[in-house]
Amino acid sequence: MSAPDGSPVGAERSIGQLFASATTELSALVHDEIALAKAQLKQDVKRGAVSGGAFSVAGAVLVFSLPMLNFALAYGIRTWSGWNLAVCFLLSFAANVLLAGLLALLGVTFAKKAKKGQGPQKVAASMKQSAGVLQNAKPHPRHPEPIEERAPAAIEAVARSSS
Repeated sequence: MSAPDGSPVGAERSIGQLFASATTELSALVHDEIALAKAQLKQDVKRGAVSGGAFSVAGAVLVFSLPMLNFALAYGIRTWSGWNLAVCFLLSFAANVLLAGLLALLGVTFAKKAKKGQGPQKVAASMKQSAGVLQNAKPHPRHPEPIEERAPAAIEAVARSSS
């Protein structure tokens, strides 16, 4: 059995070899995670497309069934009131116009609210604020010196512990 870099598993490996091995494995892990994310995204898109198609077919069936509803409404008005059939169809038409007007009013109201909404601007402002906070952040108090200054000491500690 051997390590990814070809050296035997039990053999002593240098820090460079260990680092190269870790980098290779980390790269493979990242690539695998990206492939998994792509597969999951593809599956989600497929489900979304099927869902959208089902909603479209349901909407088409509803639109094509509206004339039947209008006929039923007109004949129901005639049965209930005994009025002339033409008047009943006019009342059915008036009910449809009233419903369309109410839906249009609702649509206009939501369009005005959407126009007033500042969603993307709020997100941009929040991101600018976060970036400002991060720019003013101070290093963690346990490690006041930069990483470059700590690296030799860390390498020596690893070397001492492995020998």
